Amino acid sequence: MQLMKDNVERPTRLVDLEGVGLTRIQADSTGLRLEAMARMNDVVAHPAVCERWPVISQALLASAPPQVRNMGKISGNLLQRTRCSYFRDTGFACNKREPGSGCPAIRGENRLLAILGGSDHCIATHASDLVWR
Repeated sequence: MQLMKDNVERPTRLVDLEGVGLTRIQADSTGLRLEAMARMNDVVAHPAVCERWPVISQALLASAPPQVRNMGKISGNLLQRTRCSYFRDTGFACNKREPGSGCPAIRGENRLLAILGGSDHCIATHASDLVWR
């Protein structure tokens, strides 16, 4: 939504996924399964997550205020677009916004951008709190 408000992205359609389900949080001897529409606060409070994967709970608690966690989905946290300031500022070229236009972050201010996983075309960071924490 913020990228639309900033005129970075202009989708032709928006789809409401609230009614599709996919909210289960399952933990067993093989691991943890978080369905896409599980709310962040439900993951934070799940007993198995707190006991066996506390770093997930801690990362989500550090990621957003309670109001956002109450509505925010785990998939939304994981699938965020880049935090790169050049991507967000439409006054700069950006290969993520427009392939082949350039990436000023490669030679510009890049101390907060990707260290691993960058390329010759883009060095933007992944925005997910679960990745950063």
